[in-house]
Amino acid sequence: MEQTAIKHMVNKQLDALLTGEKNLIANLSNASALLGEHLNDINWAGFYLWDETDQELVLGPFQGKVACVRIKNGAGVCGAAFKNQETYLVPDVHAFPGHIACDAASESEIVIPITKNGNQIGVLDIDAPIKNRFSEEDKVLLEEFATVLIEHL
Repeated sequence: MEQTAIKHMVNKQLDALLTGEKNLIANLSNASALLGEHLNDINWAGFYLWDETDQELVLGPFQGKVACVRIKNGAGVCGAAFKNQETYLVPDVHAFPGHIACDAASESEIVIPITKNGNQIGVLDIDAPIKNRFSEEDKVLLEEFATVLIEHL
């Protein structure tokens, strides 16, 4: 099965998996597990959640090696995507000003903001151990994945 078909299947699987469940942690955990299971050539997939009290992103459910726990608003790829509320597709993380290296093996990254009804929840962060891992097609499909997720939050 081609990668595009697999990614569309994952979006449908996410929708079916989350139907009827409203718990944030449970839904984010299953979402990161689906990505970890079905995306090739990645080394981390998970979420950073906005902590209104501390005004920073805090590590949420993920698949991968241990990670940075807190990221300041605007810092690194995750902080920039959250602050600017736009997807960041970074072909070479070492060329991104202020990149935060939680895992030295990461070479490329995509970060998608998670917002529902104007409420900024956090970001979906996916890292890969190879440069140029994420394409524009990946961006579209992963933004669709985030949209399916947001419908269930």
